[in-house]
Amino acid sequence: MLSPEAKESWCAEMSALAYSGNSMVDPLRRVIVCSPLTAGWDQPERAARWQALGFLHKPDFEKARSQHAEMCRQLEDAGAEVLELPPANELSLDAVYVHDASLPTDFGLVLMRPGKANRIPEAQWHEKFFLHMAHVPMLMKITEPASTEAGDIVWLDSKTLLVGNGYRTNADGIAQLRSALFRHGIEVIPAPLPHGSGPSACLHLMSLLSLLDERTALVDLPWLSVPTVELLKSRGYGFIEIDYQERETLACNVLSLGNKRLLALEENRGTNAKLRAAGFDVRTFPGSELSINGGGGPTCLTRPLLRA
Repeated sequence: MLSPEAKESWCAEMSALAYSGNSMVDPLRRVIVCSPLTAGWDQPERAARWQALGFLHKPDFEKARSQHAEMCRQLEDAGAEVLELPPANELSLDAVYVHDASLPTDFGLVLMRPGKANRIPEAQWHEKFFLHMAHVPMLMKITEPASTEAGDIVWLDSKTLLVGNGYRTNADGIAQLRSALFRHGIEVIPAPLPHGSGPSACLHLMSLLSLLDERTALVDLPWLSVPTVELLKSRGYGFIEIDYQERETLACNVLSLGNKRLLALEENRGTNAKLRAAGFDVRTFPGSELSINGGGGPTCLTRPLLRA
């Protein structure tokens, strides 16, 4: 048994290591997920809304649950502690894409105000979880008329935040982020996004760009704006382009686990082969039901809480 002094020291150390957020590529140590069970994919009244939420077909709960379990196994095998978001009546099918509703930073939590209306209660549930269970203090909340989703937010380095400006994250949201983070020395840079297939589609900045390490980005180059491409090149990033036959199966959505390790969908074999040829250790899981059906890949399905 630990002495009171040792216990106090241990608690202080764990508190100090509870969260960090200013990186996309440092080794992943702690991550939050929301399983299909938690998101209510097994509940007929929630599953019936699949068309309204933009899913390709009615969810297959058992298949999605099996795919999610395999993803979590891969995360744990990579050394990450996996925390499950508790269930809540307010959650919709989209809650499984847990990345979007909150943004942990080195300074505390930024609570998003999603541009997709059904996801606003999801952000409020994230607040309860982070404050009371993950012990992450609140830094700021995005408020009306602003909208932000974390799928539009990419840390280029610990002091530079690239934020997609599109249908899910608007100019007011970017302005609120800039105002709150400026005092911490963070530069917020807007990245214009294309119209794509319109407001109902789930097009985030991270649909077109995944950072793999401090020097390499996986990109859907034709869909990135010229200012974003020039910015990345000016910062020394090299590009790996996806296999464009795999655009619709979320090939650009890849999670960095740190130390040249990546988590990707097994369906995107062409893109994964390119990543392996570039020297990356690519781990995969099946995402036909869990990811491709609802439009959210490995980054969307995970909310990194600690990278170190």
